[in-house]
Amino acid sequence: MQRLITELSRLPGIGKRSAERVAFYLLKRPAEEAAALARAIEDLKKNVHHCSVCFNLTEHDPCAICGDAQRDRTQVLVVEQPRDVATMEQTGMYKGVYHVLMGRLSPLDGIGPGELNIDSLMARLTSDKVREVILGTNPSIEGDGTALYLARELGAHGVKVSRLGRGLPTGSELEYVSKAVLADALHGRQDLAP
Repeated sequence: MQRLITELSRLPGIGKRSAERVAFYLLKRPAEEAAALARAIEDLKKNVHHCSVCFNLTEHDPCAICGDAQRDRTQVLVVEQPRDVATMEQTGMYKGVYHVLMGRLSPLDGIGPGELNIDSLMARLTSDKVREVILGTNPSIEGDGTALYLARELGAHGVKVSRLGRGLPTGSELEYVSKAVLADALHGRQDLAP
């Protein structure tokens, strides 16, 4: 029991108390449910890998997005992690392809350009005849630094570079929005004149 609690508490967002609750829950459930959970974890580790084109998670190579002939290969949205692809896909709005960096630049943590999937992104510029690269890194110091670095590198290749918009969320009220969000909204404002 203690071994299971220790292993569960290593999961993100699960502390010792939550791990104990999950362990006791599993203990009460039929053995088939615990075995199904164990098989699901084994299958995940055995069958899921990174797409050789975009580095998204997939069971088949290339992934379903890269293999979809209907996707616009001239437009590449660069994101930090595979979960960012899933988030963008839930909107149903983006019809291009992706490139997953597998992180962001963080010199203090020893993560430089060589630790990210930047070389493969640069190789895709010519092989896929990319017209536009959309930088979808997170709005953080490291994410902004990564976007600035990529914009400089991509600009040297003559490709159009854009950044995801930032600002006020729909349905929000100005008095409840943070200063940082307001600053982004002012900086990224759009012209409405025809």
